[in-house]
Amino acid sequence: MNANRSRPYLNIKNILLKIGLDGFLIALLLSVLIAYLWPEPGLSRSRFSLAWFADIGVSVIFFFYGLRLSLQTLKADLYNWKLHLSIQSTTFIVFPLLLLLVWQFFPSQKSSLLWLGAFYLATLPSTVSSSVVMVSIAGGNISSAIFNASVSSLIGVFITPVWMGLFLTSTTSSYDLLPVITKLIFQVLLPVVAGIMLHNKFGAIALRYRPQLKNFDQLVILLIIYTSFSDSFYKELFSGFGVKTMSILFTSMAFLFFAVYAYMLAISHWMHFSRADRITAVFCGSKKSLVHGTVMSKVLFPGAEMVGVIILPLMIFHALQLIIVSIIAQREARKNALKND
Repeated sequence: MNANRSRPYLNIKNILLKIGLDGFLIALLLSVLIAYLWPEPGLSRSRFSLAWFADIGVSVIFFFYGLRLSLQTLKADLYNWKLHLSIQSTTFIVFPLLLLLVWQFFPSQKSSLLWLGAFYLATLPSTVSSSVVMVSIAGGNISSAIFNASVSSLIGVFITPVWMGLFLTSTTSSYDLLPVITKLIFQVLLPVVAGIMLHNKFGAIALRYRPQLKNFDQLVILLIIYTSFSDSFYKELFSGFGVKTMSILFTSMAFLFFAVYAYMLAISHWMHFSRADRITAVFCGSKKSLVHGTVMSKVLFPGAEMVGVIILPLMIFHALQLIIVSIIAQREARKNALKND
């Protein structure tokens, strides 16, 4: 009797899983909806706010990542130069070149400003926290993900202004990026190092509770999505543009993401990457950093109105990459689980 009653539920669950709608994705969509209806809790940046918990959560995640890594693994990963080169070249060369190919198709002042914003996001480094979290969920190479995300952040401090210098006539030579670098060190690098140092003593515990830690990873991602969308909806970044313009912009950013994602997949197969390295390549190589983008925009683009338009493609791309990569990561995790069973 109970088995018969559970069959409809299992059938619905299997159908939802086939189209990619699992519990985590539904939670993602609900996070966006709640951010639209009730953004205030996600706006506060004070201590013990949701944003603060998200930042602490990221540090805890990276500590446990370090706890699962050994120095021998890291040393071996340094020789994985093909993976590192493919990710960094895609982040700082392929991305901008794709935008340069369509430059001539944006003749009007308003459309050219949106193109400039899209080109700006294309020159940014890869995001750190969400890339590594997604790689972990999907079962990718965590040590390579940490290495490439961190290196990308440091390289972007110099490469992004160089790319933007091709199209901006008035810039300043002083970039106040110290807060970004400081946050990178304290939120990512130090927790990872601390975890690696304690690997021999507590590494087995981190591996034993990996399923529970995966749930914690997903919770942090939900907090990041909620706080990001809350900020976007509160600042009304999506207003001021017609439905047609916004639809084209959303479609263009989705196309850009999938174009780079497909490119990384092709490169991964051509270089015969392992499954773990392939996941790391496509996740780290196809994403962009919102933190670097918002900080640099204050220096590179004078004028509040201009900044609002410039970072709009970045905000849309940031939202899309979180949702799309979350779906892909969950599917990869299910494939990996079925393979190991």
